[in-house]
Amino acid sequence: MTAMVKICGLSDAAALEAALTAGADMVGFVFFPKSPRHVSFEAARRLGAQARGRARIVALSVDASDEALERIVAALDPDILQLHGRERPERVREIKARFGRAAMKAVGVAAREDLAAAARYEAAADFILIDAKPPREAALPGGNGRPFDWPLASGFAARRPWLLSGGLDPGNVAEAIALTRARGVDVSSGVESAPGVKDPGKIRTFVAAAREAFARLVERETT
Repeated sequence: MTAMVKICGLSDAAALEAALTAGADMVGFVFFPKSPRHVSFEAARRLGAQARGRARIVALSVDASDEALERIVAALDPDILQLHGRERPERVREIKARFGRAAMKAVGVAAREDLAAAARYEAAADFILIDAKPPREAALPGGNGRPFDWPLASGFAARRPWLLSGGLDPGNVAEAIALTRARGVDVSSGVESAPGVKDPGKIRTFVAAAREAFARLVERETT
């Protein structure tokens, strides 16, 4: 699987440009009003135009209705719809058929048995995102800056490309890749200076650290 770096929760042109010039493969935009990373449809149009053709554009939603997804697609024209709620495999398939976009399904993990839930989406989603399961009191389904026990994912052998998320930052992404053997990583709060405020320097450092760790992983597995 080709290594993938995704920077999620982008909401301004400067941070997006940092992600694009650093070589991020995917850039994510959040459509969830409770999140400090939520973007308006007007902002999404501008940011989507900036990213078009430079990285895959991802629209994150949480248990969105068809009507909400229609507005998101019309504004951003994403390549991938990231489903970060409680959508069942049947719903993922419905969304793909209706909107003609690839789907990424996020699955929260706190224990090894949670990975079985991820396997249920392999026939429905194009990408699986293994994220830290949010604490019960959390207002957000992701972006809480909390890792899970990464070695739990070391044996995860999905038939679909999968990305690791949850508590990643420039200082720990290399360790996370080494422990899980993930070929994809997704970061949001770990490259921020404040909730919802992306730090261009941290974005660049994160992408560079992830690329170096992916290269070491490939070297280790081929020698």
